[in-house]
Amino acid sequence: MIFKPRVKAPDPHLIAKTDNILRTHRLTTVCEESACPNRTECYARGTATFMILGDTCTRACRFCNVKTDRGLPPDPTEPERVAAAVRDLRLRYAVITSVDRDDLSDYGSGQFAAVMEAIRRSAPEVKIELLTPDFRGDRAALDTVLAAGPDKLAHNEETVRRLSPAIRPQSDYDRSLEVLRYFAERFEGPVKSSLMAGLGETTEELLETMQDLYAVGVRELTIGQYLQPTPRHAPVARYHPPEYFAMLEKAARNIGFEAVASGILVRSSYYAERLSI
Repeated sequence: MIFKPRVKAPDPHLIAKTDNILRTHRLTTVCEESACPNRTECYARGTATFMILGDTCTRACRFCNVKTDRGLPPDPTEPERVAAAVRDLRLRYAVITSVDRDDLSDYGSGQFAAVMEAIRRSAPEVKIELLTPDFRGDRAALDTVLAAGPDKLAHNEETVRRLSPAIRPQSDYDRSLEVLRYFAERFEGPVKSSLMAGLGETTEELLETMQDLYAVGVRELTIGQYLQPTPRHAPVARYHPPEYFAMLEKAARNIGFEAVASGILVRSSYYAERLSI
């Protein structure tokens, strides 16, 4: 029997209220863009993940539904609009992420810092997590987000070494590890990463990837089931049952990870405000 996850229908009233605020400030959340099954739950807890720097990515990962092309220049009004939405949504925890912007000289790192600064001015009590691209490993860009002073830093490895060239052809497994190492060696707060299961990897490969992440200083980990966005994307090789994710969580904790979320519908920002050391 093939196990397929069942998604709980979102609360239409809460979604409508949140969407109205997002439209007012001309913003989107990853929660909305990906129609995440957890978005009502996260909104209700006062958590949302904002995607900055537009909706167009310069890379074409085979698991991701974001369109690919050259993006528009960073919008100088975006930081204040994000800050206003954080305030109006009464968030307690905000995750800021972005598309890859390899077309920009700073890879978009300056916009991360500007958004953080605007939120700090508008809602200083809000905790902020930055979920960044790899910035091509550019140290000046990495230093920019470090200097911004987030409460947590994250970058997603996504998949195992063998599958990375096919699933993330413009990214690099080892470069992601080096970005995470750079963060962990220079940042006092927690560093997090995320993996998908069901792309065709073996359990042994997942465990090896966990070991690699732990070795570079990652201490928080999320693991979720890959779900194919459209027929054009990489197919699901296997749907894993809940017991499989429970096993992976136990294995991750045995390796030494201090905070782990592992489950079928877990995504990189799921329970971000609770996944803390």
